[in-house]
Amino acid sequence: MASPEATGLAARAWWPWAKRIVTLLFFGAVLWLIVHQARTIDWSEVWQAAASHPVEGLLLAALLGACSHLLYSSFDLLGRRYTGHTLPTATVMLTTFISYAFNLNMGSLVGGVGFRFRLYSRLGLDNASIGRILGVSMLTNWLGYLLLAGAIFASGLLEIPPNWRIAEPTLQVLGGLLVLAGLGYLAACFLSKRRLLVLRGHELPLPTGRMALLQVLMSCTNWMLMGAMVWTLLDQRIGYPTVLGVLLIAAIAGVVTHVPAGLGVLEAVFVALLSDRMPAGELLAALLIYRGMYYLVPLAVATVLHLTIEGRLLRATAPPPSRQAPPRGRPASPTPLR
Repeated sequence: MASPEATGLAARAWWPWAKRIVTLLFFGAVLWLIVHQARTIDWSEVWQAAASHPVEGLLLAALLGACSHLLYSSFDLLGRRYTGHTLPTATVMLTTFISYAFNLNMGSLVGGVGFRFRLYSRLGLDNASIGRILGVSMLTNWLGYLLLAGAIFASGLLEIPPNWRIAEPTLQVLGGLLVLAGLGYLAACFLSKRRLLVLRGHELPLPTGRMALLQVLMSCTNWMLMGAMVWTLLDQRIGYPTVLGVLLIAAIAGVVTHVPAGLGVLEAVFVALLSDRMPAGELLAALLIYRGMYYLVPLAVATVLHLTIEGRLLRATAPPPSRQAPPRGRPASPTPLR
């Protein structure tokens, strides 16, 4: 009979392979969905719909996107309070904005992690503090996701196509589990005596209940702003809860498949779930505008800001120019007496 230690080792060896297989299957399904949808799209219709989009809707969508980026840029202010560092508010928000823009377009390892560690370390923070700031930011973002997505899925507000009805009970059960997970975190922040959370092997002291509620408010508002932006670009022709629910499904699909910027995943999920209520060409036109406004424009701004900051930091840390020795045959000028 195998020992408990051997059984535990076998289980630990089996789980990573199972997770990889599930991820590959999910990735394959999403890839098939993207290819299948791309073959059925009339791309001339897409460009025509994008070109004829109302200016008022574009301006409102741009405003909603700017508010979302501004709100997300304040997530690290919670990390500042959590760690007690004293960097100025503008510096923290600028660092978060740059990291978020690169995170959206290049993935969390490059943006969310890499840029935060590089910029904060250049500003004098130690790795432990940076890790805790990153942990608080990630928790804030996904805590709101858990509660908001869970509420929408469990309530049945997400209107899915008739041929997907078989998935509705499963979606409602999943929604209930997501809500319970979010409420569990809140309960731990208010009631736990251990006051310690382990996140990917890193120990984080639990924030206060008041900060946890602020995390929920900020994150849910941010996700709702993103949903409102897409809803506006769709000319409000589909119910807002449905648009928000599909955006939340697309977000987790992009994370699971590890596709940078969720390129193609976002569009495929929207077309698959909403093409029975709106022409696919018009859906794609709205989503391409959304991607340009929310992903690419902030990336361009963040790139300029990052290069500017790097230039300033290099000049600030550059050694002062050394004094040149006087030419031979000419005595050095005497230092005047005071």
